Amino acid sequence: MLEIRRATQDDAQTAFDIRLLAIRSQCIGAYTAEQMMLWTRGCAEDGYDTLMDKHFYLGCINGEPVATGMLDLANNEIGALFVLPGFTGRGIGKQMVVYLEALARELEVEEVILDATLNAAEFYRRHGYVGSEQAIYHSPSGLQLACIPMRKYLHRSH
Repeated sequence: MLEIRRATQDDAQTAFDIRLLAIRSQCIGAYTAEQMMLWTRGCAEDGYDTLMDKHFYLGCINGEPVATGMLDLANNEIGALFVLPGFTGRGIGKQMVVYLEALARELEVEEVILDATLNAAEFYRRHGYVGSEQAIYHSPSGLQLACIPMRKYLHRSH
């Protein structure tokens, strides 16, 4: 069973590693090997660790982190949704999205946005996100990657 908990600064490198492994295994074919290596270079202290101060969460199985996800309230954006290779296809990504959407509703966010990687757009469509126009994501490190900006209106739960 997946347990979702708030990440701390001590989790920064673990979260960075989950991201690195997920990108390098799940983005094959959507991006070049060179793009994936540039995207995942460095370490948590290169700026990824600052994300831990946002609503950043770890999905854990038996206490071991296997997934990450974040709600960036400054932009009403869901991001950093990564699942370790070996744990994909078990509904972990879906559980993280549902958790982040529930959190957004609690915080009175009416609509969330995200930049889906080319390989993840269909996953988000299955969960009610809309968007099909390809755009360019500009990473903080300066890397430019094709993405699909998507959005979802969050209906109020009564």
